[in-house]
Amino acid sequence: MDAFDYSAEAELFPSRARASRRQPVGYRRFACAAEAIRFAIEELPAEVLVGSWLEVNEDRFDARAIRSLYDRDDYPLQRQRPTSGAIRPSAANTASKGD
Repeated sequence: MDAFDYSAEAELFPSRARASRRQPVGYRRFACAAEAIRFAIEELPAEVLVGSWLEVNEDRFDARAIRSLYDRDDYPLQRQRPTSGAIRPSAANTASKGD
């Protein structure tokens, strides 16, 4: 993946999950993309994260791309245990060949 500017301003557009009984989560602007990514992965409910997207420097990232940015070695913030758990690498991608 190309270099990503985790210090750039970011906008997070959560999905409108109809099945959620929790308080709705709306649009949020962040001073840095790293914090927006942390919020999306660690704090958004799973059903909201799935349809969410992040905009950084006019580029858009869906939930899987947000998860990828969080998992990268150059992610600058300390990771906590994610509560959403919605976007994980697929079993097909993590299973070893020949099992």
